Parts: sequence; C-alpha cells; structure tokens
Amino acid sequence: MSTEQTVTERSDGVDTAHRSDTAHRSDTPHGTDRTGSAGSASGAVEEWRIRVTGVVQGVGYRPFVYKLARELGLSGWVRNDPEGVLVEASGPVTALEEFAAGLSGRAPELARVDEVRTTRGPDRAAVPAGPFTIVHSEHTGARSALLPADTHVCGDCQAELRDPKDRRHRYPFINCTNCGPRYSIIRDLPYDRPMTTMATFTMCAVCKAEYEDPMDRRYHAQPNACPDCGPRLLLRDRVGNTAEGDEALLHAARVLADGGIAAMKSVGGFHLVVDATNAEAVALLRRRKRRDSKPFAVMVRDLATAQGLVDLSEAEIAVLRSPARPILLARKRAGSLPESVAPRNPNLGIMLPSAPHHHLLLDEPGLEALVATSGNISGYPIAYRNEEALEQLFEIADVILYHDRDIEIRVDDSVVRLSDHPELEQPLLQFIRRARGYAPYPVDVGREVVPVVALGAELKTTVALTNGSQVFLSQHIGDLKNDETFAAHHRTARHLAQLYALKPEVTAHDMHPQFRSTRAALDDDGAGPALPTVEVQHHHAHMASCMAENHVSGTTLGVIFDGFGYGEDGTVWGGEFLLGDYAAYRRVGRMRGLPLIGGDQAVREPIRTGYALALDAYDGDADRALAGFPALAALDGQRRQVFATMASRGINSPSTSSMGRLFDGAAALAGVCARAEYEAQGPIELEGLLDRDAAPEPHASYRFGAYASDGLTEVDPRPVIRAMAADIAGGLPVDRISRRFHTAVVAMVRERCEALREETGVNQVALSGGVFLNEFLLLNCLTGLTADGFDTHVHRLVPTNDGGIALGQVMVADARSRLRNRRGVTT
Repeated sequence: MSTEQTVTERSDGVDTAHRSDTAHRSDTPHGTDRTGSAGSASGAVEEWRIRVTGVVQGVGYRPFVYKLARELGLSGWVRNDPEGVLVEASGPVTALEEFAAGLSGRAPELARVDEVRTTRGPDRAAVPAGPFTIVHSEHTGARSALLPADTHVCGDCQAELRDPKDRRHRYPFINCTNCGPRYSIIRDLPYDRPMTTMATFTMCAVCKAEYEDPMDRRYHAQPNACPDCGPRLLLRDRVGNTAEGDEALLHAARVLADGGIAAMKSVGGFHLVVDATNAEAVALLRRRKRRDSKPFAVMVRDLATAQGLVDLSEAEIAVLRSPARPILLARKRAGSLPESVAPRNPNLGIMLPSAPHHHLLLDEPGLEALVATSGNISGYPIAYRNEEALEQLFEIADVILYHDRDIEIRVDDSVVRLSDHPELEQPLLQFIRRARGYAPYPVDVGREVVPVVALGAELKTTVALTNGSQVFLSQHIGDLKNDETFAAHHRTARHLAQLYALKPEVTAHDMHPQFRSTRAALDDDGAGPALPTVEVQHHHAHMASCMAENHVSGTTLGVIFDGFGYGEDGTVWGGEFLLGDYAAYRRVGRMRGLPLIGGDQAVREPIRTGYALALDAYDGDADRALAGFPALAALDGQRRQVFATMASRGINSPSTSSMGRLFDGAAALAGVCARAEYEAQGPIELEGLLDRDAAPEPHASYRFGAYASDGLTEVDPRPVIRAMAADIAGGLPVDRISRRFHTAVVAMVRERCEALREETGVNQVALSGGVFLNEFLLLNCLTGLTADGFDTHVHRLVPTNDGGIALGQVMVADARSRLRNRRGVTT
C-alpha cells in the first residue's frame, strides 16, 4: 500500500515562465507517520516516488533536483520523461518532506511547477543505494511535459560575455540551462540536442564536458556551444561584401552609427534596426518600409536607458525584466526620442535585449537605443530563414546581420501593457500580442476538453490544440492575407500537434465563409482522414475565450466590441451584447446598423464611415452633415454625392454594427484620422489624446440612445454624433471631445448591462474583442461594472483581440461535441 498527496499550482500572472513560489503541501502532518500516529516517523526511512509536471524540462530542473537531493543526503534518481520529471528518492521522512517542498519552493527561475504528486511507500527495492543520480530520459508514452519558451540572456552569461578572460568573451550565442533559445529551435520531442536546429553543430571536448557535468551550469543545455564549435555571426551588404564573427557585428554597428539600416536575425526572426535617436535614420526606415505612421518598438541597452525614455512603475520594470523580455507599452517621456518613432501616441513600445548579440550591439558607443521592428516587407510575415531574408530584406536594409543557427519556427516579439487604476487591487496585464517568451505555454481552462484543433480567425490569428484541460495556444501568426502567412498558419498547427503528439478529433473554425482559416478547416488536404468541423460565430468565440481563461461557466453576458465578425444573419457584427454559455448564445443587443461605404475600403478610409455616421445623424441631409463636421470638407462634392448614394441604396455598402467602425468614424469626424495606414489608427490616435488618463469626462458627457428592434435593443449613436458637431462648432478642444466620446461609450455599456441584468437576472459579464485594447474603455468598464455589483471578467492570459479567438473556438467546439455525444447516447 501507499499514500498519495498532490499540490496543484496555477500561474495567472505575466511571468508564465517563472517558478511558482507556493511550496509543496503535504496531506500528512509533519511529525506523524503514514498511519497518523505520532512518534518516530521523522527518523523513519521511506521511498517516495514524486511526479513533477509543468515547465520542468530544458530549464535546469534535473540538476537542481540532483543538487537538492545530495544536499539532503537522499539516495535515488531523477529523469525526464514525456510527462515531465520523475523522481525516486529514499531517506529519512523529514528530509523527504523538505525535499518535496523544495521541488516547487526552490525551483530554478525558468521553471514553472504546476504539480508535485508524491506517492509514499515502504518498498525501497526500486531505489538503489548510494549517491543520488541523474538517469537517462525515457521517451515512450503520452507527451504532456511542457516545452520551454525562448528566454533572455541570464546574468551569469552576460558576465561571461563581457569578461575578456572567459573563453566565451563576446560570443554571440552564449547560453546555459538558465537562458537561451528553446521553442524557436525545437524540431521534435524529447527536447534533446538531436531534435533541435543545433544538431548540425558537434560540441567540442570542453563544451561536452560541461554538458555532461550535473554540477555545471550548462548541464544538458541543448544549445550549448562556444566559438570553437558553435554557430557563427555573418554579415552581407547590398553589393555582396561579407564579414564574419565580431567583425560582422562591428560592421553592422558602424552602419547604424552612420544612419543606415540593418536587418538583424534575432531569436525568432529578423528585426529591422536603426538608431532610434537619429530622426533621419527613422525617416529613412519609414520610407523604405512604406510605414508612415505606425509606431516602432525600441530596444534599449539597459533599464537605466529605458527609464530615460519612458516612465516605469515597479510592476512595469518587473515585466520588462522578466525572462520573456516582451515589448512593453509604457508612457513615453516628452522629447526623449524623435516624435517620428511613435507619432501621435502617448506610449512607446520598449524592450530589453533578448539575445547575446543584442547586448553586444547595444554596448557599442552611441547605440543605446535602437528601433527594432519586425523584419518583413509590407504584407509579408516576419522573415526567419536566412535565404528569405537575403532575398527580401535588401529592399529595406543596407546590411543583413545573420547567423547559421536555424530558426525552426517563426516567433515574433510579444507585446504587453500594464494598466493601473485606483480601484484595481493590482495592475491589469493585457497581451496585445502573445508570442516569444510565452508561447507555447498552455492556458489551463479548468476542465477536461475534447481533442480539438482550432484555426482562429483571419487577422492576428493563432491556432490552438488541446490536451486534457490544457489549451496550447500558438504564438502570434499574423494576418492570413498572403500565401506565406497562410503556410505559416498550417505549419504552426502541425508543429504543435507533432511536438505534443496530439491527435485532434474535431476542427473548430470561424463562421465567415471567405476566411482562409475556414477554407483550411473545410478542405481535405489528403494528409489524413477529414475531421468533423464545428463552425463558431466570431463574437461567441470572443466571449468563450474570456470565460475560459477565467474559469467561468454558466450563463454569461458578453459585451463584445471589435471591428469585424461575420454574423448569423450575414451582416457584419462588431458591437454586440450576447447572452449564453459555451454551447449556445443569443444576441440581446447591438449597435445601430451603419453602412460601410465601399466595404473594406471604409476601413482604410475612416472618413467614409464618418460621413455615413453624419448622414445618419442628420436623416440623410448632406448639407447639415457637412456643416456639422468641417473634416468632411476633405471629400470633394462629387465623392460626397457618390458616397451618399451608395449609403442610401446599399451599393457596396454592407450594414455593420461594429463598435470599431464607430470609433473609426468618430476619429475621422473629430479631424484626427481621415485615412488609416494601419488597423485602428484612428481609434488609437483618438484614445492617445487622453494621454493615458482614465478619468471620465465630468461634465456634459454625450449619451447614446436606445430602442427596441427585431426583439433586441439597438444602441443609437446619432445623439452622440450630433453632440460632437455642437462641440466642434463651439470650439471645444479635440482632446475634450475624445474624452466625452469615450465616457459616453462606458456609460452606455453600464446602462445596457444593468438593463439586461434586470431583464434576465444574469450578473456575470465578460468583456472581449479588439476594441477593449482601448485602455480607457477597458479600465472604466471593468471598474464601473464591478462597482455596479457585476462579476466582471476581462482577458489577462490571452489577447482580447483576435489572437484569443482560437481559445474560444476550442471551448465552443468542446461544449457542442459533448452535447452531440449525449444526444447520440440518448437516442
């Protein structure tokens, strides 16, 4: 007989790669034996089998266990297997208890211990006498061990990198078990060197000795290498000149110092890099990349440099310095960099170096801050293979700094924001993009789900696969508008399935018939038997995604605001109030329909949507619309007439309830953005006028109307548009107009939710959709609804935009599959 005890831990914070600080909890009190009698149990010798799950492979966990066991005088062994780490240990009970507690409480920084499960028994035959050892990994059985994500350069490696006496001095691929590339180089499991892109590099005798020594920091560090046996840094310029090693890095540094552009191969793909302090260099990058307005991210030398460019709270510093090294959107300091780096935006995307050659480049004089934006040409995904970079990126870059360690899977930079509010207990984390440093860590949804592959949406898409209660959400893939990104979408799904040996039984996809992800679900590629498909309405997936990460079940009110989603009635939805659960929903409210003049062209030219709003507000009277909004003068008379005819007759002007389009139109009418270079430019710049001040407008806020239509409530923006016109005529500054508009939207959400609670009795609210990336809207809706007594849920683990759609699709497909199976059993 044996007794078993378990501790399960769940990490909900930004540092999903970090260890848990919760110690192992035993069901057997200290000082008692297994039968519960007090006495001499502390001196008894027992054998314990301990299963540890979570992120415990590729993070130095086995040598940590080895050292801890030897410190406590235990005998036994530790090994990796497909489930995680397995330990057999023998010794005094008190030592075993301390050992089991330390497996989570003292774990390495990069480990995340989800569960420590202990089986205690008297039979010591399986544990050999003598010192504790590390035994060979076992690779048979189901795979549930979590893959480690790519991480920053640890302090020890940074010290060696800068130490002239160290054999890895200035070696741009220095790493150890505590840092370095992981997910981006893995080809298959188990995570051993032959299964990574390091397989082509044979370790020298010195590196191999490190690799095989359990007491060494590089024990089983799969990317372990040195200048004698590892990857090389390379450089090529536009005319074919080449350089290698430190000469390549120093040449790139000279190009940057002279105002040129470098394409630099990083952990998961290429960056385009210029000196961020050089306005002419930034302008050159914008011209060549054809990116006039979209903000650039900046990589800085160190924390002190970051603090000179942006204001940082302690919580933001912790995120910035976390092993994931994400891009953090922080409030920029006025005049710290040229305005062209992030025009008309109160934020600056800032990040610390995540690879050794980043540190070396930023150590060069005058290069303390570099624009580091995605290395791609317009419309294409980030380049990650040397051949594609050398073929494509000279269109933009003067030199390409690359290396001969292949990237197996493209992984872009993660982008996050921390938002604070006096009514929040702690800052609210939002993922704008979840990728390097966080993918492919799963989201635990708190319930077993059927084997599903979910293909996401069309924009900012991700894919998801399931294993038990874990949903493995891929890194950000991008917009499926070109063949290259679509191929990456397909490859990422297959890569994840292969790594975890997952065999989905159902495919979930968006309802839109023209999405490439939908067509991928419905087309049989001949690679295997076609799976049953579940079609999921876009906004239902948003609601289910928010519910899932918050472990919410039961009837929920979803407030889902985004730019575009195919509705069940064939129209474009996007300003929705939904009531339902994972299996089903009904639409209980929506924004008043608005004609999208020219369809997708209205997204690129928000002035069209502004004109449609103004026409609607003044009952089709074009003269009153023009008089109310001087910004409409940008449209000549003939275009206004054509647009008015298109809107009134529905000619290439589909109706939409989109809140994203309402924000587009309001920004255009306020004179903020008539033509958008990038998605949501108008709403972003309209919000930017608030300067990250979340205080609502205290006086004369606008108010939406509401009326019943087709069995639900339509929210009417016409009173808001007319009030904006009055304020513009009265000379009210545009920042005040923006605050009044934002305040009105928040008030409308609270009023609608209160009315629906009175009608249905539902008190549980989920806020989701890309419009909730608006910080003012999110914070005030969250705190306002909570103050109103609602149980309010928002996203913290996955993006609120379409990057989180795949998670919701999984939950809907699971619920419907279970319903279908139950009905099958019943009949």
